[in-house]
Amino acid sequence: MTESNEPESSEPAVYRPSDLEGWDPVRQLGEPGQYPFTRGPYPTMYQGRPWTMRQYAGFGTAEETNGRFRSLLAAGQTGLSVAFDLPTQMGLDSDDPLAAGEVGKVGVAIDSIEDMRRLFADIPLGEVTTSMTINSTAAILLLLYQLVAEEQGVPADRIRGTTQNDILKEYIARGTYIYPVGPSMRLVTNVIAYAAKELPSWNTISISGYHIREAGSTAAQEIAFTIGNGLAYVRAAAKAGLDVDDFLPRLSFFWNSHNDLFEEVAKFRAARRLWARLMKDEVGAKSPASWRMRFHTQTAGSTLTAQQPHNNIVRTTLQALAAVLGGTQSLHTNSFDEALGLPTEESALVALRTQQVIANESGVTRSVDPLAGSYYIESLTDSLEADAAVLLAQIEALGGAEAAIEAGFQQNEIEKSAYAAAKAIDSKETIVVGVNDFIVPEESAVPVLAVDPQLEQSQVEGLTEWRSRRDNDGVAAHLAAIADVARGSGNLLYPIRSALEVGATVGEVSASMRSVFGRYQG
Repeated sequence: MTESNEPESSEPAVYRPSDLEGWDPVRQLGEPGQYPFTRGPYPTMYQGRPWTMRQYAGFGTAEETNGRFRSLLAAGQTGLSVAFDLPTQMGLDSDDPLAAGEVGKVGVAIDSIEDMRRLFADIPLGEVTTSMTINSTAAILLLLYQLVAEEQGVPADRIRGTTQNDILKEYIARGTYIYPVGPSMRLVTNVIAYAAKELPSWNTISISGYHIREAGSTAAQEIAFTIGNGLAYVRAAAKAGLDVDDFLPRLSFFWNSHNDLFEEVAKFRAARRLWARLMKDEVGAKSPASWRMRFHTQTAGSTLTAQQPHNNIVRTTLQALAAVLGGTQSLHTNSFDEALGLPTEESALVALRTQQVIANESGVTRSVDPLAGSYYIESLTDSLEADAAVLLAQIEALGGAEAAIEAGFQQNEIEKSAYAAAKAIDSKETIVVGVNDFIVPEESAVPVLAVDPQLEQSQVEGLTEWRSRRDNDGVAAHLAAIADVARGSGNLLYPIRSALEVGATVGEVSASMRSVFGRYQG
């Protein structure tokens, strides 16, 4: 008996026309820039201009992060992406006892408008787009950004960027929530309504599959749970009286790009098509702009390894290539040292250069959706869409994303997938180079960025000084006004803006709403 070298797999080794039996290119592909947008949201895609190149940056003080921003812009980055520290994400000021030890650690500390001024000093906010990874306090940070842009003289329609503002995925996968689900959804819809009136070029939500995938979901789960959250936001905004065709074009998505190159390409195409069909047929949006899914992509942080960290450059390159072949509108490439600490300036530059090499040297930008028509890619696209649709139907049967979250459905499904993936690595069914195979006994150390241990004290001292200079009676009156609106049904962004203008802090504004809404007990 002879041994076979064929790998054991449930998938066929070769895909043929029979794998696409009944497949209709008109219905399932269409043209680029046209419904169902499988081939991309715009007709010419990267022939018109390349995707926006962002590097996620934020650490320590506003001044340090500002320096990194200006360095990246000088190196050819075309958009900013801000990481905030955990206290800022959780609505805590830097001097809050619960913030101790976390100030400036995983992002920049922002307590007041003064910090936001320093963060964007000498950066023309009318010429760049800024993405802010912020959820529970998204309304507050958006308003601080708007106020600083206005101080620069930027007109409202030139203030461009994105707030993540995707609170549902926090309950599913990440945990930086403050209020119960109902009040949190109210804040999301308040942001949508405010931006529709006051900031017409702002992307009000970046509906995020990224953290769902980082928590251990499969590609199909990432599509389904993310789009399920998107449906919940659309329905909540419509229930609040907003016309879907007024706000849908300003929604965007934020996807993870993982290791399986072809599966990831198919995932992006399937997600675009599924969203277009749901917006057109289920939601009843009339405008093609409302059916079009635009998205940002970040390479997969969970795939980065502390062992042989330079291998992460290769992983990131493949993941970035998948995002480009899948038609992303903007892209962040992770730095190779992020499994060890915050990116150094050198590693961040390598990550940016990775995108620039793909854009300018690989040739992949010459053709729109160059893998279209591949038996394998189209089969994968159809399969992922079908699997995601089954999961979406289960969410709908539970009463929608919010009810499913309360029942723990998404969380349990992700937990099962994460456990299966971990078992596959432990058994070496899945090989992770440098971790469970191809191991180097002794590795040379990689320099790691260190955050100044005096940073927290400095930030707290600055906050104390800020409070001593402002009109504290005026701040107190404006904070009370926020609580009054929170008890009713008005749009909270207007009283929040007024409070921030007179010097209220992120923590104080959050506390005024928490006094009415309470805190989510997960």
